[in-house]
Amino acid sequence: MIDKAEGILSRDRELTQRLLDPGIYGDPSLMAKVMKEQKDLAPIAAVCGDLLRRDKDRRDARSLLDGRLDPDMRELAQEEYEEATADCERLAEELKVLLLPRDPNDDKNVILEIRGGAGGEEAALFAHSLHRMYTMYAERRRFKTEILNINETELGGIKEISVSVAGAGAYSRLKFESGVHRVQRVPDTESSGRIHTSTVTVAVLPEAEDVDIEINTGDLQIDTFRASGAGGQHVNKTESAIRITHLPTGTVVECQDERSQHKNKDRAMKILRSRLLEAMQAEQAAGIAENRRAQVGTGERSEKVRTYNFPQSRLSDHRIGLTLYKLDAVMDGDLDEIIDALITADQAERLKAGE
Repeated sequence: MIDKAEGILSRDRELTQRLLDPGIYGDPSLMAKVMKEQKDLAPIAAVCGDLLRRDKDRRDARSLLDGRLDPDMRELAQEEYEEATADCERLAEELKVLLLPRDPNDDKNVILEIRGGAGGEEAALFAHSLHRMYTMYAERRRFKTEILNINETELGGIKEISVSVAGAGAYSRLKFESGVHRVQRVPDTESSGRIHTSTVTVAVLPEAEDVDIEINTGDLQIDTFRASGAGGQHVNKTESAIRITHLPTGTVVECQDERSQHKNKDRAMKILRSRLLEAMQAEQAAGIAENRRAQVGTGERSEKVRTYNFPQSRLSDHRIGLTLYKLDAVMDGDLDEIIDALITADQAERLKAGE
C-alpha cells in the first residue's frame, strides 16, 4: 500500500500543477474535469499522506531499536514503533476502502418510489409514514425533495408516490433502502387491539440524465386523461394527467399531480428515464450478482429488508442483523445509524470479494 500511496500523492501533485497553469483556463471542460478529479482524490490523498508519515515514523523507530540505546530510550522507541505500526495498519485498511470502485450513481439525485403492498389501507397508511420518514431524513441531510406523483386513499394513506430527492450524495445515502419494508402495529381502525402485519415496497432509482439513456420518441405511447384523487382532491375537468408507455419494455408511468399537462409529461419522462436506466444497469449487473450475492444492496423487490415493530419500538434490518430500539426517532428521520451500518457492511463485503 506504500507504493500505491506514493503514486496517489504524485498524481495529486500533478493535478495541482495543471490547475496552476494559466493555459488550462482556456479550456473550461478540461479545467472542470481536472478539478473534479482532484476533488475526488482529495480524501484519498489525505489518508495517503498520513500513511506515509506514520510509515516513516515506524521506520525511524525501527532504526533506533536496531542501534544501541539505554533502557529508557529503548522503551520510548519501542512504544513509538508499536503505535506507528498500528496506525499504518489502520490507515492501510482505510485506504483499501477508499480505493474500492465507486458506484457511478453515488453522486446522482434520486427518484424514490413508495408503494403500499400487502395489508390494504394499513399498508397505504404505512407508505405515508415512510414518505414522512424519508422527507424528514432529507431535511436533516439538506436534500431537496419534490413530489412528482402521488395516489392517495380516502383515509390519508398513499397507494403510491414518486419523489425526487436532490442533493450531494443522495443516491449513496438512500440506495440500500430498496426492498420490502414490513410493519407490525395495531391500526387505528382496529378495536380489538390486534397487531397487523403489512408491507410497503420502496424503490430507489438514480435520476437519469438525457446523456445516460436515449429514448426514441417513436417507442412511446402517450395518453391523456382526467386526474383523480381521494375525496375529489386534485380532480381536473381537463385531461391534464399523463400516462406514458414505453412500448419495447412495457414500462408504464403516470403523472397527475400537476394541473399542467406539460409539467406532468416532464415529470413522467423523468421517472421513465430513471426506471429504464435502472433496468439497464440491473441487467448489466446480473452476471456479477450470480457470482456474488451480497448481503446488502441486491435491490431485489421481493427481498424483505426491514421490519418496523411498533409495540416493541423495535427496528430490525434483516440484511445485516441490526436491531435498534428507537423506532420513534427513526420514523422522525433519524436514519444515519442504519444507513452507516449498511454502507460499512457493503464495504466489508466488497473487500472480501476482492481478496
